[in-house]
Amino acid sequence: MKKPHAPRPIQLGKPITRRRFLGEASCAAVSALPLLNTLLNLKLAGEVAGAEPGAGEYRALVCLFLSGGNDSFNMLVPRGATEYAEYALIRQDLALPAEGQPGGLLPLNPTNPMGGLQLGLHPAMPELQQLFEQGDAAFVTNVGTLIEPMTKAQYQSGSVPRPLGLFSHSDQVEQWQTSLPDTRSGVGWAGRLADVLRGLNANDKVSMNISLAGSNLWQSGRTVFPYAITSSGAVGLQGYTLNYTNNTLNQIRSAAVDGQLAQAYSNLLAQTFANFKKDAVESYDLFSSSTSADLPGNPAFPSTNLARQLQMVAKTIAGRQGLGMTRQTFFVNYGGWDHHDEVINNQQVMLGYVSQAVGAFYNALVALGVQDQVTLFTASDFGRTLTSNGQGSDHAWGGNYFVVGGGVNGRQIYGQYPSLYQNNSLDVGRGRLIPGISVDQYFAELALWLGVSPASLPLVLPNIDRFYDTSSPAWPVGFLA
Repeated sequence: MKKPHAPRPIQLGKPITRRRFLGEASCAAVSALPLLNTLLNLKLAGEVAGAEPGAGEYRALVCLFLSGGNDSFNMLVPRGATEYAEYALIRQDLALPAEGQPGGLLPLNPTNPMGGLQLGLHPAMPELQQLFEQGDAAFVTNVGTLIEPMTKAQYQSGSVPRPLGLFSHSDQVEQWQTSLPDTRSGVGWAGRLADVLRGLNANDKVSMNISLAGSNLWQSGRTVFPYAITSSGAVGLQGYTLNYTNNTLNQIRSAAVDGQLAQAYSNLLAQTFANFKKDAVESYDLFSSSTSADLPGNPAFPSTNLARQLQMVAKTIAGRQGLGMTRQTFFVNYGGWDHHDEVINNQQVMLGYVSQAVGAFYNALVALGVQDQVTLFTASDFGRTLTSNGQGSDHAWGGNYFVVGGGVNGRQIYGQYPSLYQNNSLDVGRGRLIPGISVDQYFAELALWLGVSPASLPLVLPNIDRFYDTSSPAWPVGFLA
């Protein structure tokens, strides 16, 4: 039986003054006027942070970014006779075999009826199918960037603004990671989230935002930045050992570094640089010591780069107490989804890797006893055209995504899965579908679950008021309610 879900977070914690908040936010990429309006709307006389965690409480978000634009209408597919016929007609040579045929769709049996619509999963994803059927995974359908809700007529007339650089890789990646579809920004929504929640962690030596894919926009905040690691762990100074005892070349190198870090410099720039190096060494040592233990039971992970990244995420979660963390985010990137050709063959391999890695990761969370405290969600540049270009599919808009975790209201499909017949009410050309759920709604659900208070949500997602009433008792989508 699944554990009951926690109520929506309430506003608690240490007071924060307007002066303090404005001072911390002054270097933000968001202009001063929208920020001031946000503060006035929130009437910030006191608190903007999230809920204080209870004793031993821990929560983490894991973003699995499928960069390049996953063709997700071949991941989550209609399997009922009528709907599958519409799917096969518009997809033509990109259509997967029907359920029951060799290599056919894997059936999903959601607990919500969806008006009788039946959906299936890509045949390379049996691990994800199992997670769904046991109630630990859900799908969110037709999600994408929006400035405000839009109809097909409004798109065609231009009466509602479109997201900047619609159908462009770079623009849409930026908007998925910043949740700002109408402006450019160097601050991501997980960065803004960490700016709000960082005070809930006991130790700030290692950032609460951990990246397995180097520097990224999603986790870059005004005061918090991602701590980049590899699938093998943190990257330290070559040849440096903190606790050196033997008379070796490493000891000589390490002693020289220690001497340099202890030096008092008269030049401010040199001293600042030395301080940064000292902090980096201390962060490396703390991270390495906290994550050095094997995972309980040594759960098996596939020998793929994606699986190794998720294995390192699990080891970092296992070391959360040593790091002093009660809130964390993780960024994992798996690229190569820009399938303008060979969609069928490429997805057969790549979606298989995703399913296997996510299945192994969930098993590791169970072994750690934190499956209810960690939520993995997928993101991508955009969906792809339903029509074939003769070899593959091209850049589009709305797409389908999945969330995994013991805290997920699983075995359900969220949102209205669109009809796939040619020129339907959401199709703006070649099967490019106007999203039915905005990225803001998708992300708001995740932010609230992690601990951001409803009143603070516009600080993390400035566009949220166009899609969701933060005073509402209902959750934005429902998959974590």
